[in-house]
Amino acid sequence: MPDENKQPLFQIQRVYLKGLSLEQPNSPAIFLEQESPTLEVAVSTVAEQQADGIFESTVTVTVTAKIRDKVAFLVEAKQSGIFEIRHLPAEQLDPALGIGCPTILYPYLRANIADAITRAGFPPVHLSEINFQAFYLQQQKNKMDTQPGQTAEEPAMALAQE
Repeated sequence: MPDENKQPLFQIQRVYLKGLSLEQPNSPAIFLEQESPTLEVAVSTVAEQQADGIFESTVTVTVTAKIRDKVAFLVEAKQSGIFEIRHLPAEQLDPALGIGCPTILYPYLRANIADAITRAGFPPVHLSEINFQAFYLQQQKNKMDTQPGQTAEEPAMALAQE
């Protein structure tokens, strides 16, 4: 049967925590501080084809909390998913991987980060929602701005949170 007669398929095969790292370089002294920490949040996404019609998408978030110049904690988490994506027009595949998959994965990642921070003895951190469509469009713009012969670094988005 020709491909144009097949229905598009977008299916989650598995969602999993690929990696989680938490550092508290100034504990236990940092727990005696009275100030609230300032947060820096960086987000990046990547997708890789694993087999015919099978893709792994990963969202990475790094949260750094500082009180003045001291790091209270640093958390890096990678939430991944395996997605079966078939019979999509070529122009729709990249947006499905860059917008659809991260949108599905991010709520799991937010929960895992909040849990890790709470288990480390800190008040919970509730990360903001992310508009992955705008994030994807910014990544595409960054790729277009890269000169021929240069390599683009993995685009990342930094968020400031209080």
